Amino acid sequence: MSVRTTAAAAATATALLALPPAPAQADGKGEGRFLLTVSGAQNTWIRGVQLVCPGPGGHHPHAPEACESLRLANGRPDALPVDLARVCTQEEDPVTATATGQWNGAAVAWRKTFPHACALDAATGPVFRF
Repeated sequence: MSVRTTAAAAATATALLALPPAPAQADGKGEGRFLLTVSGAQNTWIRGVQLVCPGPGGHHPHAPEACESLRLANGRPDALPVDLARVCTQEEDPVTATATGQWNGAAVAWRKTFPHACALDAATGPVFRF
């Protein structure tokens, strides 16, 4: 990853975390704000998007579905519903996903490396489809 890319990602994450935490909702819908990133092996590429739940969704192309998945997981990316029926090849092309932000006022900092993009999609569904 270049110094420029690292600095930009750090600045975005800092700005996102500086926002005031959203109050918990009494209706159980869940509320959160995340900076989501996916990067390739050796950080050869990186992409990211902001997700805001509920509301306008930030810039996430599947915001309603991603927010619903996170609501079911209580804002924990490691507890997202897994698609057990998903069939993936056994290619080795690691991708790393991160979620930094907050859910119902609690800080979330999550990072996991998957063997390939298909495994990421099976494990996280619409949250990292961007």
